[in-house]
Amino acid sequence: MAETSITQTVKKLFLLTAAMFGFGFLLVPIYDVLCDVTGLNGKTSGTKYESVEAAVDETRTVKIQFIAMNNDQMMWSFSPNDRELSVHPGALTNTAFYAKNPLSKTMIAQAVPSVSPSRAAAYFHKTECFCFNQQTLEAGTEIDMPLRFVVDQELPKDIHTITLSYTLFDVTEGFGNNKVATN
Repeated sequence: MAETSITQTVKKLFLLTAAMFGFGFLLVPIYDVLCDVTGLNGKTSGTKYESVEAAVDETRTVKIQFIAMNNDQMMWSFSPNDRELSVHPGALTNTAFYAKNPLSKTMIAQAVPSVSPSRAAAYFHKTECFCFNQQTLEAGTEIDMPLRFVVDQELPKDIHTITLSYTLFDVTEGFGNNKVATN
């Protein structure tokens, strides 16, 4: 009887361990879906926003701050061309980010955006962004990567400043022997 009890306990512990592993494995996709739906953590949509004709609210100005940073393994120079812009909600705005590959090999990068405060993410719409595709730079080359956006007129009145930050990741190894990412 004692052996049966031990066997049952081991089976229960094994099932519990498998359930915990499965839950941990599903946390990242669940978190991504939650952030996409709610705008939590300032996560922005990775798709192009189709703008519609809208009047510009010239009675209001919103300050947009831009931050660029590299992941630990990314060696590129990466910075916003404009550190800060003042925009009117509804106005289509253009800016760019500078990148340079100082290494002696071709690299592929992916930029991941974040908006702060997080509740502003639902009102910050990118119509063109270098973050929509991987960016390939040959050794020693540089590029200005465009960003075009609209701040929605429905942005809550108490939000006066939005910070858009990008983290640049090296994704070269994800493309194996292919030296160029397909856009």
